[in-house]
Amino acid sequence: MLALQGYYDGNTVQPLGKIQAKKNQKLIITILDEFMEETPKDGTHSVRGVLSEYAKPELVKEERSAWEKAVVKKYGDA
Repeated sequence: MLALQGYYDGNTVQPLGKIQAKKNQKLIITILDEFMEETPKDGTHSVRGVLSEYAKPELVKEERSAWEKAVVKKYGDA
């Protein structure tokens, strides 16, 4: 008996490894209560919004002058 991992993509069962079974060999398929994380079909991965939990909207106004303030703080007003 052989066990292997895979997932159901909505149409077919996709194995995560090589299947070492022969044609017409019987299978037992067990459905788990765990899910695979979906990835985009074109192979690219999006990280959009991944850092949104750290965003501070109240500081957006200060971003325009942040560089100037940092330079003045470090080097003084010339």
